[in-house]
Amino acid sequence: MSMKLYVNNQNFIAGMTLKNGAELENNNMALHVCENSNHVVENRKLLAAFLKCGLDAFICANQTHSANFQRVTAADSGRGAKQQDTAIANTDALYTYEPHLLLCSFSADCVPVIFYNEFEGLIGVIHSGWQGTVKEITLKLFEHLKHTEHCQLNNLHVQIGAALSQEKFEVDEDVYMKFKQLGYADDFMYYNEQTNKYHIDNQQTVKKQCELAGIPPEQITIDRTCTYLHPNGFSYRQDKQTGRHLSFIMRKK
Repeated sequence: MSMKLYVNNQNFIAGMTLKNGAELENNNMALHVCENSNHVVENRKLLAAFLKCGLDAFICANQTHSANFQRVTAADSGRGAKQQDTAIANTDALYTYEPHLLLCSFSADCVPVIFYNEFEGLIGVIHSGWQGTVKEITLKLFEHLKHTEHCQLNNLHVQIGAALSQEKFEVDEDVYMKFKQLGYADDFMYYNEQTNKYHIDNQQTVKKQCELAGIPPEQITIDRTCTYLHPNGFSYRQDKQTGRHLSFIMRKK
């Protein structure tokens, strides 16, 4: 099973699967973009075996580049694990306080966000492509956790996973303006006069959203691996017919 682990301690395990030519469909983990759904399920079974859980621990969403999030519980166990139509609809972030649930987020250039709170047992995943970033899904979820769930955000640890680098995230003025209108992304953008394109650092913009919510910068880690440039990366921008990484977190107890 090809992956990188970001966290593995007595309470939490979190990581991101990687593209691997030796696996079925290059270790694609997404049912919505596959040649054969059985291949994806087999890949997920390998991950489950490594994590010492069953597929019924997986909770997946049908991601739509929204700013929608959902609290999940054991009642949601297995949703989207073996077939797409049972996944949580129209949702791009999941969180829970319950153990033994594997929260899943799929990406191929978009920014995956994984978070946990040691003291409260809270875990979560966020899928933030550029549309999710300009809709401020990360900031909105953390504000919800603060005000509705009464979560102490200064105790949160955040891992921002591998994504499209600023060098390769090349956009026209319409997308640039959406980021500019956020009011805090200017430091994470530049203009290339040769190509008349703007380059945006989506990971740093998401990190800024975490900081604006009240998460201490030293508790935010970024994996700067570029999904376009790295051979283990799935990149939608490079190849529209591509698989997806699975970013995940589970509370062990």
